[in-house]
Amino acid sequence: MTNFFRTIEFLSLSLWLGADAFLSFVVAPGAFVILGSRDAAGMMVGYSLARLHFAGIILGLLFLVARLARSHDFGSFTSAPALCVVLMVLLTAASQFSVSNRMEALKKEMVSVQKTPETDPRRVEFNRLHYRSVAFEGAVLLLGLASICLLVRETTNP
Repeated sequence: MTNFFRTIEFLSLSLWLGADAFLSFVVAPGAFVILGSRDAAGMMVGYSLARLHFAGIILGLLFLVARLARSHDFGSFTSAPALCVVLMVLLTAASQFSVSNRMEALKKEMVSVQKTPETDPRRVEFNRLHYRSVAFEGAVLLLGLASICLLVRETTNP
């Protein structure tokens, strides 16, 4: 059973990281190149990002449950890979339930982000939140890579 739960740990992290990388390096840039407007591209990326966030939170929790099932010890949550995943889940939740929600509200107020002047306070706030969102996603990606590397280095016991 240990190998099964270890496989679930790797699988959950791999799926999350793969989806995050695909959104960041393929979907988002492609949407801004292919779609007719920045507003349409932003809507597409926002839609995809929300689903990625929920999937990431579920996959992160699955990782932690598998880790607990494998180790039978809550102390396994203090290992470096588990702490990385906990931080990933927290950053993802903060991004989804705080940053993304506020960005959506600002988009509705502005109607068009693209047509709102850069000096408009709503646009300034939107840009600040966008920067924070990108930083959170980058941190999640780096933490996930670190977690996988650390997980590989672990022995069969957490």
